[in-house]
Amino acid sequence: MTVHWKLVVDCSDPHTQADFWAAALEYRREDHSALIESLRQAGQLPDGSTTQAHGRDAWLDYTAVRHPDDEFEKDTDIGLGRRLLFQRVPEGKTVKNRLHLDLHVGPEKREAEVARLEGIGASVLYRQDQPIGVWTTMADPEGNEFCVE
Repeated sequence: MTVHWKLVVDCSDPHTQADFWAAALEYRREDHSALIESLRQAGQLPDGSTTQAHGRDAWLDYTAVRHPDDEFEKDTDIGLGRRLLFQRVPEGKTVKNRLHLDLHVGPEKREAEVARLEGIGASVLYRQDQPIGVWTTMADPEGNEFCVE
């Protein structure tokens, strides 16, 4: 049996991070508005736990993106496959990531992809040309490192 998992990213602005990573990975932002409405109608929604994002109710401190081809729960829109969850934390990023994403686009598309990612809010940290490979290390809008190979 395989383990179902998601990657959780601590951040100060979950919705901005989700927008960036949805665009970067061509993933779909999850729509939790139906779940929120269900909890509201049941009287189980804590005050101050929601906000508006993209014209609909969303969790204030959490949001997620998922691969568009993966299965998801129809009533909650929560992904059951490749998924990133962004959660608000009070502290900022202070050191290098211990875990990061590598985006594999191929050598012929690398520079175009780096330029596209810069256009949606990433920044280039440095480029590497090593015997094991060539890649560009970038930072997302909150400074989390990732590589484009």
